[in-house]
Amino acid sequence: MQIYSFSPFGYEGALVNVEVDLRRGIPAIDLVGLADGAVKESRERMQAAIRNSGFDFPQERVLISLSPADLRKEGAGFDLPIALGVLSKGAEVGGDEGFISESILVMGELELSGRIRPVKGVHAAVATAASCGIMRCIVPAQNAEEAREVAGVHVFGATSLEDAFRALKDTSFYEAKGQSLRENFLPPDCVEIDGVLFPKIEAGYEYGEIKGQGQLIRALQIAAAGGHNLIALGAPGCGKTMAIQKFPAINPVLTLEEAQSVTRIWSLAGLIKPSQPLIRIPPFRIPHQTASIEGICGGGINCRPGEISLAHNGVLFLDEAAEFRSSVLQMLRVPLESGSITLSRAGRSTVYPANFQLLMAVNPCPCGNYGSKTKICLCSAKSVDQYWKKFSAPLLDRVDLRVFVENQSEKTDLDSDREGLRTTEEIREGIARAVKIQRKRQGIKNSRLSPQEILETCKIGTDVQKTLDSAVNRYGFSPRAISSCIKVARTVADIEGVDVIQVRHMEEAISFRKLCNDMAPEI
Repeated sequence: MQIYSFSPFGYEGALVNVEVDLRRGIPAIDLVGLADGAVKESRERMQAAIRNSGFDFPQERVLISLSPADLRKEGAGFDLPIALGVLSKGAEVGGDEGFISESILVMGELELSGRIRPVKGVHAAVATAASCGIMRCIVPAQNAEEAREVAGVHVFGATSLEDAFRALKDTSFYEAKGQSLRENFLPPDCVEIDGVLFPKIEAGYEYGEIKGQGQLIRALQIAAAGGHNLIALGAPGCGKTMAIQKFPAINPVLTLEEAQSVTRIWSLAGLIKPSQPLIRIPPFRIPHQTASIEGICGGGINCRPGEISLAHNGVLFLDEAAEFRSSVLQMLRVPLESGSITLSRAGRSTVYPANFQLLMAVNPCPCGNYGSKTKICLCSAKSVDQYWKKFSAPLLDRVDLRVFVENQSEKTDLDSDREGLRTTEEIREGIARAVKIQRKRQGIKNSRLSPQEILETCKIGTDVQKTLDSAVNRYGFSPRAISSCIKVARTVADIEGVDVIQVRHMEEAISFRKLCNDMAPEI
């Protein structure tokens, strides 16, 4: 039997071989293998836990080796594997060799009483172990369901050191969640529409409560259907933030493949809840405007995930986006394009997936009254120019949908602006139709289509091409903007269930690209 543990670093992490040797000499515990303070302190915790659990601690000199030796180990998750290594070695020296023969992954923090506390990173550790052929693990009971979401792995959830030691001898304690159970695991009260799952509509997530913002709601429907980035422009109090915060209600539930990578990231961040061992609801992250670059992109000694990785396969919502630091906004450009981010620290690097959808809400100027029909803007031209310089052209060029949101008090007929969009349930129908088509067609959202895939799936006729060429000449669209218009038009056609992109689809895509309101600043 070989005991392994897990040392997190970035998205990948590494397995650590825990070896124990008993030798003659003055009784002491030697720990080698580049351990940090928390791991070194495990010597005292595991010694007290062994004795308080009714076991005899070996009277020999104990040498504990954590290999590979040049990899820094951190955290309290090494308590349990070290304790089991000492107990199993002591039992073998005493003539007891009834342990299981296969390699095993062990993680857990010990209390002095011998009880086991939960640790973070269990899903990532078990997935890494499974990829290396280690299909049996002992983890804290609170982390057991999280570990069982890795297919094929036999898991034992231990509550105490005594339970964990018994599991080293008896394979009947382990349980592997069947594939059929994993496929049936869904968040409570999910709703299925045309084969696409949506979360339950909670209180406060009903779009039927919003009056007079049909254009914004239509843009959010297109964004949810195709995964497009969106910026909503409007005066304070116009309802742009309220509408975007309801977005999780129309964002489809993640597939099992999408959920695995999201769960791994959230496990490394310690955000997994026992009631939700597999993240099926798309993340919706709303960082504060004071967030640093490290907080958004990730970092630290062990390259912890940042907000853009925590929003992987979900949404990153920047409310009052102009209040974020310019450096924070600019670093979003590469992850938006590549869907991943590379972090380098102390000679090591890691690549986090960051396939997120960017939604932004912003005022049109510092005072918020630019373009208002009833209020006066007090900002100078220079201050407005400086305000918008935070959003560089390359960043805004990656935003497919731009909406100017008028204040409801300035509209004469609120109901006329509904544009056929009514309740959240009705909005979902078009989204479900589009998502089903995309999953069947290429397996990715329209916003992520490559140039070659655009040529294959977004064929346009002569009349549609003329409409696009006219917009290019009039608005000076960049090649990326042209590609964006085609992809948004493809999504609009998918919402209607139409195979061929038509002129009306392209016209709507162009209207959102050019901001569709002469009163708003040109972006």
